[in-house]
Amino acid sequence: MSKAVTIAEASCHTLFPTIFGILMRMLEEQCVFPLPEPQDLFQASQMKFEDFQKDLRKLKKDLKACEVEAGKVYQVSSKEHIQPFKENMEQFIIQAKIDQEAEENSLTETHKCFLETTAYFFMKPKIGEKEVSPNVFFSIWHEFSSDFKDFWKKENKLILQERVKEAEEVCRQKKGKSLYKIKPRHDSGIKAKISMKT
Repeated sequence: MSKAVTIAEASCHTLFPTIFGILMRMLEEQCVFPLPEPQDLFQASQMKFEDFQKDLRKLKKDLKACEVEAGKVYQVSSKEHIQPFKENMEQFIIQAKIDQEAEENSLTETHKCFLETTAYFFMKPKIGEKEVSPNVFFSIWHEFSSDFKDFWKKENKLILQERVKEAEEVCRQKKGKSLYKIKPRHDSGIKAKISMKT
């Protein structure tokens, strides 16, 4: 059984570069890395939805405290001095509530999409966890993207070398089949006439 595993691992190490090379040759014109950068995936693996939720709850609490403080200022201020402050603060608070609600909805939607994506790839949460964490999911993709980028760079270099060889060969063929002939230059000046006499 261990021999079978070793053979499978060995064939995988040669099969992936082979398949990758064929894929790169099919997509020869594409020279932009087609996957997310490994560093971006690493950063995504470090995020936690719970931290974002906690930050949004803190922002909501701070916004309520700001609203209470603004209300205290409204009560203490005289009517002639309150107007520019009250109008601006009310606009600010209304816009802040809209933005805060939009961020909460965005986070909820992102979390839902993340869970759907993990389900699509048949990822199961670790024992004792409710759901697959971004760390587990993106760590796997970070590793794949890093390997893919290494192969991508090597294959692009090989393709470039092949193109250079092809261009050199075309140049050699064109030089060999030039449409005009270069005749050697015959000296016709005074030096040539003197050297012919001697």
